[in-house]
Amino acid sequence: MDVHCTSIEEVRHHIDGIDRELVALLARRGNLVNQAAAFKKTHDDVRAPARVEQVIAKVRALAAESGASEEVVERVYRAMIAAFIDAELKAHAALSVQPAP
Repeated sequence: MDVHCTSIEEVRHHIDGIDRELVALLARRGNLVNQAAAFKKTHDDVRAPARVEQVIAKVRALAAESGASEEVVERVYRAMIAAFIDAELKAHAALSVQPAP
């Protein structure tokens, strides 16, 4: 949904709303990333460079379809994926040190 703003305050208001949505989506994605850690056997499985490139190709295509900058989307996704990999590595490590019930 494109909006036409008539002031910088209105622009900022809309950006703030988008930021709220993005943070909620990041929380949902993070929850799934933490769940994924339980299905992966090794740190290499967590890093999954081939999967990273698959995701990047997918989001670049989505960017092209939606009129977004493919370069910006790729950079954002690479940063986000790197941060989630770090979090997933920590979750994965914590799972491997839990004592058996």
